[in-house]
Amino acid sequence: MDTYHQVIDARGYRANVGIIVASNEGLLVWCKRSGQNAWQFPQGGIKGHESLEEALFRELEEETGLRADHVTVMGSTKRWLHYRLPNRLIQRKSSPRCIGQKQRWFLLKLDVDDSHINLGCSKQPEFDNWRWVNYWHPVDEVVFFKRKVYKEALRELEPLLHKLTS
Repeated sequence: MDTYHQVIDARGYRANVGIIVASNEGLLVWCKRSGQNAWQFPQGGIKGHESLEEALFRELEEETGLRADHVTVMGSTKRWLHYRLPNRLIQRKSSPRCIGQKQRWFLLKLDVDDSHINLGCSKQPEFDNWRWVNYWHPVDEVVFFKRKVYKEALRELEPLLHKLTS
């Protein structure tokens, strides 16, 4: 359980930021969850007092070691994208009950060498490996219940990628 107040709406969705870090060539940073064979983009919950941007930069640094001055924000999704957790993952005794996440996704351009990526910079690292992948690769590899949100986020943010690579 997180040690901060989670922002869970009346429908049971936890507010969250999703982070897509891109290279100048249009490749994306793809991270492997610690001790698992599960890959995803960095993401994390928004604390009760945080703005979206504050949560974005806190999570970015906690999960990848990258700071705000290492990236340029290219843009974000215009609305919340929702996914529901499978029933087996819903914690029945939590209050308020969290049934899934609502996310605002951000596309960031990496402005420094990728040697600045440090997955071990927090006490409990979220990830233990990362690699560069092609833009649409994550849709096929992410856990099934996140696929629709990943597809929606990548589709909406794709025009911003062309600004990087042109």
